[in-house]
Amino acid sequence: MTVELASDYRPSEDEPFMNERQREYFRNKLLAWKEDILRESRETLAHLQEESQNHPDFADRASSETDRSIELRARDRQRKLISKIDAALERIEDGSYGYCEETGEPISVKRLDARPIATLSIEAQEAHERREKVYRDD
Repeated sequence: MTVELASDYRPSEDEPFMNERQREYFRNKLLAWKEDILRESRETLAHLQEESQNHPDFADRASSETDRSIELRARDRQRKLISKIDAALERIEDGSYGYCEETGEPISVKRLDARPIATLSIEAQEAHERREKVYRDD
């Protein structure tokens, strides 16, 4: 069941958390983000195919290979991001979207609007980062 959203709709803390309108808003936001990433990937692939000419100059070839390597690393990050977007879309479908994986508490609407793939509340994320830092510093 899809809900019609006004083009200026923004989720608010004043409405019931993860109501149909909020779920539809975040579903649309995630799908648009995923489509942007896929479009950029197609453009990058086309650009890399064009760019695959042989460069007679070693410096040009090295520069081209470095650019390609950077682009491929960026695409790999984008691929991982798409899997996080897909996981968020699944959480919307199963009703767990918007709730912290550690505490079960709602993640703030502001945080979800800024980072729609968030799985932790700000407090849980900060605690997670502190634990990571402690282990990294040992």
